[in-house]
Amino acid sequence: MRLKTDILVIGSGIAGLSFAIKASRYARVLIITKKESAESNTNYAQGGIATVISPDDSYEMHIKDTLDCGAGLCHKEAVEQIVKNGPELIRELIELGVKFSRDEGKLELGREGGHSQKRIIHAKDLTGKEIERALLYNVKHNNNIKVFEHHSAIDLITEHNFIRKTAPRKRNCYGAYVYDEKKNRIKTVLSKLTIICTGGIGQVYLHTTNPAIATGDGIAMGYRSGCRIGDMEFVQFHPTSLYHGNTESDNAQAFLISEAMRGAGAVLRTRNGKEFMHKYDKRKSLAPRDIVARAIDNEMKKNGDDFVYLDITSLSKEKIRHEFPNIYRKCLSIGLDISKNYIPVVPAAHYGCGGIVSDLNGKTSLSRLFVLGESSMTGVHGANRLASNSLLEALVFADKASKVCEKDVKSISDKYNSSVPDWDASGTINTEEWILISQNKNEIKQIMSNYVGIVRSNLRLHRALRRIKLIRDEIEVFYKKTCVNRELLELRNMVLISYLIIRSALLRKESRGLHYSTDYPKTNKRFQRDTIISNKTV
Repeated sequence: MRLKTDILVIGSGIAGLSFAIKASRYARVLIITKKESAESNTNYAQGGIATVISPDDSYEMHIKDTLDCGAGLCHKEAVEQIVKNGPELIRELIELGVKFSRDEGKLELGREGGHSQKRIIHAKDLTGKEIERALLYNVKHNNNIKVFEHHSAIDLITEHNFIRKTAPRKRNCYGAYVYDEKKNRIKTVLSKLTIICTGGIGQVYLHTTNPAIATGDGIAMGYRSGCRIGDMEFVQFHPTSLYHGNTESDNAQAFLISEAMRGAGAVLRTRNGKEFMHKYDKRKSLAPRDIVARAIDNEMKKNGDDFVYLDITSLSKEKIRHEFPNIYRKCLSIGLDISKNYIPVVPAAHYGCGGIVSDLNGKTSLSRLFVLGESSMTGVHGANRLASNSLLEALVFADKASKVCEKDVKSISDKYNSSVPDWDASGTINTEEWILISQNKNEIKQIMSNYVGIVRSNLRLHRALRRIKLIRDEIEVFYKKTCVNRELLELRNMVLISYLIIRSALLRKESRGLHYSTDYPKTNKRFQRDTIISNKTV
């Protein structure tokens, strides 16, 4: 089956939806998403969006906080772009119907780790869910946007799919091959422009705050098509996810305990009740995430504990229930009244600062392909993302990309559309060997968690690389002879993402931000720049 559209958007988080709404003013837009349209990392973002609104705040302060948190690797132009465009785009979200929390009519501002001022606008502790609700409502009532749920992108379509001789030096993206899970068939989706907005990579780790769909699909497809990939070694572990003990599945999505709690006065304690963050940073529990996560990891290892505590009991029960209703209800459901009891927490994989390299408009190194949101490496986050900058980055770059695409979509012809072949499934078979997929998935998660986590070493990384290469080869053999399905596609992408993280980590001969190596324990003053990897075989 062949479909044509002006713009293909792969993913339905804040980046994909906000871009689609703006692009629909001048083009036909098709959104494909693996699950229901509301399922995305955006939907689970509790904290909020960082932006300069308070008279006590300034662009300069927000820029400085972001650069400081990024440990010298942020691209200043990209940081300035998101900070200075933020307030206007927040106003646009409000016009679209997003209901942010207010205090006497004014937007209520919170504070999170690494921020010098209160600048986090939020919707209680369910900000992402509220943004998704409003954006999806507008998408649903837009005749120029179609949404295909339960559709997984397999690979991007470029010249190598239909030019058998020497491919042109400048490669283009003509859309994607897409697997329709409900009807069990593969569609050839041809588009003038393609936008990757597939979200994060958290599922390559055992414990993650990301939903099951966060398997790094967009980054993996981009790498296979020849895109430049950058800074994959910088994986942010959220310091505080709810610890469930041995009752939770290894593959379960960890429940996030928002950083806004620490902004509201919560403090971290060891299992014997002692505060410890003052030993690691003068900002104590409000230090940036990389510092807090390493501190928790160190205290757990030093004391032989499985978790530490987060103490929010200094706040009244009424204030906790008002500001953190979702967290309060979740903890109460497991018998924990957080107004009286400490919350057991552990770090969990949360956000990938690296991805497909893009310019200030979201353009990639592959012509006619854009990337937005967590799949991108814009330079905003550097070696460590400042809390609540991710939704802001997605909004701003989606806005910039939509303006560039308006010009591009009018100038692009369908020259190669008739040359693009449909998907060739010959020689593949349906198999009942699903145990191979589940086993490989668990192996990948174990390897990444044990060897490529918060603290790394060359010995661990080389050991991980050898094992991941072996698993990758096995998966590729299995993939080539097996009929496509979503689980197999995700597995293939997960092992490639793991490989890219490990390779990038080995290239960085220093500790910086989220990448901490016991072989290079100090951050160099003359540091390496971004680690860039590209697929030379394409």
